[in-house]
Amino acid sequence: MSVSRPHSLNWLFVRGRPADLTAVSVPPDLRVAVLAPHPDDFDATAATMRLLQCNGNPIHVAVLTTGWSGVEDSFATPPTPQRKTDIRREEQRASCKLFGLPDDRLEFLPLAEDEKAHQLDTPANQEMLDNYLRRVCPDIVFLPHGHDPNIAHHRTYVMMHRYAVLSKAMTAAFLIRDPKTIEMRADVFTPFDDETAQWKAGLLRLHLSQHQRNLNTRRHGFDDRILNVNRLAAQELPGRPQYAETFELEQFDRADGG
Repeated sequence: MSVSRPHSLNWLFVRGRPADLTAVSVPPDLRVAVLAPHPDDFDATAATMRLLQCNGNPIHVAVLTTGWSGVEDSFATPPTPQRKTDIRREEQRASCKLFGLPDDRLEFLPLAEDEKAHQLDTPANQEMLDNYLRRVCPDIVFLPHGHDPNIAHHRTYVMMHRYAVLSKAMTAAFLIRDPKTIEMRADVFTPFDDETAQWKAGLLRLHLSQHQRNLNTRRHGFDDRILNVNRLAAQELPGRPQYAETFELEQFDRADGG
């Protein structure tokens, strides 16, 4: 039985695909959940989240892993998994505070992990995620695209897909383009300008452990890594905006996931 309110998505594609989210009237009663495999994945969708928040849509964020393996030993004293977990959670709280997300809308789900801090795809973890989604009762869920070599990203998609198909509890999943996404279709996009890009960069740099790791390993910052994805995606869209967050839409309106 569905626990979410059914909503038609006809409003989204009034001008065809890809749909510009800034050019349609989003129903403000739609509840939004963001399934973030790691602390910082919410910030990759910051422009879209700000658009929805300003529209009045309630936003809930669940972080599914500790993310401790992404912190370099030189960044944590002592360099233990617990200290690294604390660092990443502090960074996510700081960025969500700057964004303006209410404290009670950010949750860190205590899912069991493997030795590299990827959440395990187990019945216990599935039940924990299912319970969260039933409680939040979202109409739209943002999460990584399943066509992604990042294990935590892929497992997030698999677990959400399983929940959605079995429960018929949500209208749509907005699958996020990430630097590691292999291939995806741009069904929906949020264009934004340089001013918004600078604001988004400020959120991303609050994840200082990831910003420093990117500088050390890739020779560019975490903000540049994410914004470059948005810049390249925009070049393929109508109107050629400066930047765009792009999403592939997956609907779960029937028990078979169609």
